[in-house]
Amino acid sequence: MALITWTVEQYGTDVGFADEEHQVLFGKLNKLYDLATGGADRSAIGDQLDDLISYVVDHFAHEEREMQAKGFSGLEGHKAEHDALVATCADLQKKFHAGEAEVTDEVGQMVKSWLDSHIPTFDRAYTEALR
Repeated sequence: MALITWTVEQYGTDVGFADEEHQVLFGKLNKLYDLATGGADRSAIGDQLDDLISYVVDHFAHEEREMQAKGFSGLEGHKAEHDALVATCADLQKKFHAGEAEVTDEVGQMVKSWLDSHIPTFDRAYTEALR
């Protein structure tokens, strides 16, 4: 079952690349969540965790480049939000691969909650600048 479903009403930014990348990100998160909560092999969970985090890092860098290029005044605060999530994810990734942490329902809910807050608040703020 999907953890999070992208809809234009809830997550749309009216910025083509961002909406497309968010949909891919949601798909990768849902796949990880399904593997982790469905009892999949640890190596499959680890591979999907690595794939998701790599995609998130690339997506954040893309958003930040676009904000920089357009002179978006909210870049600094937006980047701080990104950096905080990446640090949390990197810590989980390190601990998971060391056998010191698991990807759990709580982890999925935390990421969903972050997205539920971040996209409507921070990403929609750049719509006019990046459109």
